Amino acid sequence: MIVCIAEKPSVARDIADVLGARNRKEGYIEGNGYQVTWTFGHLCTLKEPHEYSPSWKTWSLSTLPMIPPRFGIKLINDPGIEKQFRIIEGLMQKADMIINCGDAGQEGELIQRWVMQKAGAKCPVRRLWISSLTEEAIREGFSNLKDQSEFQSLYEAGLSRAIGDWTLGMNATRLYTLKYGQNKQVLSIGRVQTPTLALIVKRQQEIEHFIPKQYWELKTVYRDTLFSAIVRKSDEELAEEAEREKENPNAKKKAPSADSNRGIPQITDEKTGQELLERVRQAPFRITEISSKKGTEAPPRLFDLTSLQVECNRKFSYSADMTLQLIQSLYEKKVATYPRVDTTFLSDDIYPKCPKILEGLKSYTQLTAPLAGKPLVKSKKVFDNSKVTDHHAIIPTGVQPQGLSDMETRVFDLIARRFIAVFYPDCKFSTTTVVGKADEIEFKVTGKQILEPGWKVIFAKDTKDMPEEQKDNDDEKALPAFTKGESGPHEPALYEKWTQPPRPYTEATLLRAMETAGKLVDNDELRDALKENGIGRPSTRAAIIETLFKRHYIRKERKNLIATPTGVELIQLIHEELLKSAELTGIWEKKLREIEKKSYDAGTFLTELKQMVTDIVYSVLRDNSNRHVTVAQDFQTPPATKKENTAKPRTRSSKTRTKAKPAPAPKPASLPSDDSIIGKACPLCGKGIIIKGKTAYGCSQWKNGCTFRLPFAQEA
Repeated sequence: MIVCIAEKPSVARDIADVLGARNRKEGYIEGNGYQVTWTFGHLCTLKEPHEYSPSWKTWSLSTLPMIPPRFGIKLINDPGIEKQFRIIEGLMQKADMIINCGDAGQEGELIQRWVMQKAGAKCPVRRLWISSLTEEAIREGFSNLKDQSEFQSLYEAGLSRAIGDWTLGMNATRLYTLKYGQNKQVLSIGRVQTPTLALIVKRQQEIEHFIPKQYWELKTVYRDTLFSAIVRKSDEELAEEAEREKENPNAKKKAPSADSNRGIPQITDEKTGQELLERVRQAPFRITEISSKKGTEAPPRLFDLTSLQVECNRKFSYSADMTLQLIQSLYEKKVATYPRVDTTFLSDDIYPKCPKILEGLKSYTQLTAPLAGKPLVKSKKVFDNSKVTDHHAIIPTGVQPQGLSDMETRVFDLIARRFIAVFYPDCKFSTTTVVGKADEIEFKVTGKQILEPGWKVIFAKDTKDMPEEQKDNDDEKALPAFTKGESGPHEPALYEKWTQPPRPYTEATLLRAMETAGKLVDNDELRDALKENGIGRPSTRAAIIETLFKRHYIRKERKNLIATPTGVELIQLIHEELLKSAELTGIWEKKLREIEKKSYDAGTFLTELKQMVTDIVYSVLRDNSNRHVTVAQDFQTPPATKKENTAKPRTRSSKTRTKAKPAPAPKPASLPSDDSIIGKACPLCGKGIIIKGKTAYGCSQWKNGCTFRLPFAQEA
């Protein structure tokens, strides 16, 4: 008998249907020579400290660092998990072959390997590796099963990650809790969560310490067109440009022209501004230069998980975690491909399948019709085998969506339109720059005219709903027809301005910062290069942000992420850069990726890890500053005060504290006439987003206690 093990019951049912297994048993489906069973995500986990040594049960500085000589796994303590595991164990011990049908990624590999290891499986193991759950993809996957040994490095990377998180998390959390906590609070430290918190705290401090500077802008209106005085770049700006060039050595460098930094110095006092204003007021305005340059703009990249989360946060205010749940649901409903990916490219073997996928997008016939019957464009910006490892970018499968929720429909629409757009022509435009003078002071205006919209027609419907900052700027509007040498009256004015502080992180910008080790960049090529040193994985970043909320280290104000006093103080007292530096943590992440690629040794990584944790412990123990962190609400109690299992910090019993009642939901002044509020941020908790139920709108965080509810009138 061949035993297939999937990661979820729903996936197991899909696989069983394809294999012809129809006989449903308790915990598995049997038939046609197969037994298809499933896990519920992780069934096993690494053992807890006290299970390695009784002395590690009590939280004590004298027991640190805790580094087991050999790590072991155990079943998660849950009756449902234990019952399902016994079924799996019985099947595996009688199996002639096992087919690992876990999610095709690092975490999926780790989940199933641990189960097989715990079950004592001895038979040969094959691996199903697919990127979508359509019947065609499953059949193709089973006809091309791979040997389990091909994925050994993937397992080693996942195991190293788990051991790394355990070793650093367990030791650093106990260390900082015992050294700097007070009133039984637990200070949770994590390999990814702490540098992520540090990014938020650093940005917040930059904002708080920002000193605005006053400056003035000289502008003039000529022929109903607003021209701005050309201001030369400061030495500081030139130095920043040079630094960016160093960070991106592959970028094309332009040879500086003689007048590349021309113009007046920035106006930093009103007196100078008024003098310049009077000068130009007395002189006519004359057009001195007109230049036009044609250009093209390629379609936007396909989505990886992070860019999809960013887009959903910007457009719909969906949290990263909510977007991950939605795209996972679309994957399981077979309408989208595997979501936990970090590439925006497709492999060459997907190209022949694209016409059929486009044909399956029945709701987008108006957009796909121009592509039908013609060879599709095959751009290197879309199809590149060298940029694809385990999985390709997120695209539709070609299966017609049915029964999607409003939120799922929005996410699918983003994916479908991106996919269609990559086969459309580039957008062609013309950029016109006009320079004029008044008393030798130069003014400039730039206008942009779309010549051929190309792929932009795919997103034309989005413009009216687009946030103001994402719409075309004023300098991209078409200009009147100017003639070189013409002159006439104009209306100059002086505008008072203030420099602005950096913006707080939103989930969208934080995800980008995590992806690029703290460097916020818009350039796709540079972002790809920095991904190698990003912190966390695409599949875990949403959970990391949620963890920071649960630890009360951050809160949300509208869409902005704000560090709490506890979060700020925790980062301030950490002197060990490896714990809070996104860049250093990114280097560590890179080593984990290299283990997966077989270019770095897992044993070396773990040796370095143990030494690093030991160094951190001794460094903190030498601190005699007697500092402590402010207690946040609902902090956890260290397990040293409790009799039960002490592997992880546990929440205090409800008997020892009064449970706070949730704030009452705001009463609506009026009922909405449509579903326009769906997907918006919850006005009560600020963390969830508005969803629609049978009788009322509610918050997606209702399971976590949010009581927002807005009834709507029932249709007759």
